[in-house]
Order: sequence, then C-alpha cells, then structure tokens
Amino acid sequence: MKRRALLGLIGSSIGRSISPAMHEAAGAALGIDVRYHLIDTQELSFGLEDLPHMLDGVRRLGFAGVNVTHPFKEAVAAYLDGLEGAARIVGSVNTIVVRNGRLIGNNTDHSGFLAGWRRVFGDRKPGRVALVGAGGVGRAMAHGLAALGCEKLRVFDLKPERAAALVQHLRIAHPDLAATLANDMMTALADCDGIVNATPIGSFAYPGLPVPGEGLAGRAWAADAVYTPLETRFVAAARGARLAVLTGQELAIGQAVDAFACFFGQPAPAEIMRATFERELRRGESGLEVASGR
Repeated sequence: MKRRALLGLIGSSIGRSISPAMHEAAGAALGIDVRYHLIDTQELSFGLEDLPHMLDGVRRLGFAGVNVTHPFKEAVAAYLDGLEGAARIVGSVNTIVVRNGRLIGNNTDHSGFLAGWRRVFGDRKPGRVALVGAGGVGRAMAHGLAALGCEKLRVFDLKPERAAALVQHLRIAHPDLAATLANDMMTALADCDGIVNATPIGSFAYPGLPVPGEGLAGRAWAADAVYTPLETRFVAAARGARLAVLTGQELAIGQAVDAFACFFGQPAPAEIMRATFERELRRGESGLEVASGR
C-alpha cells in the first residue's frame, strides 16, 4: 500500500506559496502520497494567540510535519516539545516534525540560504553586510552569513528592539563576527559590500522597495528572501545597479529540500523540487500576465 503523508504550511498571506507543489512532487518521485495544505492565518482570521491551537491540531490530525513562515517563526519555538539542528542556535523555526506525538522544531532557512549562496556565489565571502530585517528569516540568514565568513554585519529593523536582540544574540553565538545595530537605514548601508532583504517587503502581499534605490550604488551583491514575485523591485534595482544577485528562489528551494529530508528522514529529490518550483513560478507569472491584460 502506498505510503501517505499529510504536511502543511502555517503563515499569513501564503496563497502564492509553491511549497505544496514542491513537496507533493518530491513525494510522488519517492512513492509517497503527500498532501500539503496551506493554513493561511489571514484567511482564517487567526493570530499569534491561536498558534497553540493550530499546533495541537497538527499533532492530533496526523500531520507528519509542517513548515512555518511569517509571522510565526520566532514565536512558535515556545510551544514545541524540542528543538534540533540549526533551530537551537538560530532562535527561529520554519520546520516542525511530528515524531511519536512530539513536535520537534528545526530551521532549514539557515541551511537553505547557505546552499543557495554556494550555488550562486560559490566561494565568495560576504564582506561587510547590511541586513534589513531581524525576524525569523533574518536570524537564519544572519547565522548563515556568519558561517560564510562575514566580516561585519549591520542589522536594521523597523522594530529596533528586535534588531538589538539579534545583534546581542550574534555576539554571543559568533564572537568573531563584528555585529552592530544600525538605528537607521542609511547607517546600515554605509560602506557595505552586500545587502540582504530579510523582510517580506517586495512580495505580492507587501509591495514596495525595502532599501532606497540610491543605497544600492557601489555595492557588490544583493540577496532577497522574497520569491513571489521572483523579480522583486529590490532585485530589479540591484540588477540595474550592476550588483550580483541572489534571488529568493534559492532560499525557497533550499529550505524545502532540507525540510523534506527532516519530514521523511531521507534525502529529497532536489532537482525534481527545483524543476517543480521553476515550472510553478512560470505558471504563476503567466497567470498574472493574463489577469492584468499583458
């Protein structure tokens, strides 16, 4: 009898997520009937206070595991039975495995970012970096930058207390990393080699440009955590300023590949997941063009 598995994603405004397609295609390749459900808290009118109830449902309804995205990656750790892997260091969770009735958290944003960096940038060192956004994905990317040999990291967030907490955390976890708090955007960008957008700004749900266009001039590279759309205003501006670019595609694929391995205890068919991502992205962009009359 074919193995079946129930997976899901908990987050707000996640209707355009490609995670269902990637995980279901990976399961099919390995003979697993995967059903991946989007648990969109915006549509359900759920908030942080509902998180314990959602997790209890994951446990009781037979889920093999769930992914977690904005705005729950940091808050969710308090409601889990344990942490493993990068989640112990990073301080945020994007992957939860149900194991013998226990909810175990991990962080595959961290490993996914590292894999994406190496795929696109190879052995390049980050140098001096401005990190915009100190939430769940920002924490994972910050630890990833430290692992890549980042020289200096300035952290800016619209919530200064969140950026300050991440800086303090990084100084303890990575004493060789010169991590500092930037009180404004232009201070964060001053003399940096690379810029990381770890906010949802630029996505379909949160349109806009996270960094002033003039702040990109003279930089060497830029990385975006957003992939819907893939060519965000930030990515387009970075290309226009002749920066090397790491789009949100690599993080999205990398974290999914590693999450699948966590869920099933076996390597994921990475190339199938990548091909599925690219196909679904093209399909989504084609649908948008039709809808807008272009």
